[in-house]
Amino acid sequence: METKVSGGRAVATDPGLEELRGDCARMAPHWVVPATKAPAPVPPSRIHGVTIPSASVRLIADMSEYGD
Repeated sequence: METKVSGGRAVATDPGLEELRGDCARMAPHWVVPATKAPAPVPPSRIHGVTIPSASVRLIADMSEYGD
């Protein structure tokens, strides 16, 4: 974060995009996530007892423009 002096006191300013990108690049090595094996997909025949409210079904159906 950058600081500017205004009226004899330091005032923090919002960081710019380049400063934020630099901060992220420096911190990225600290965020190492251990590799894990992805769980196997569950066949649809094993999924039972799930109910979806009709309002949610309509919401998802309306989102068809976002991909298949």
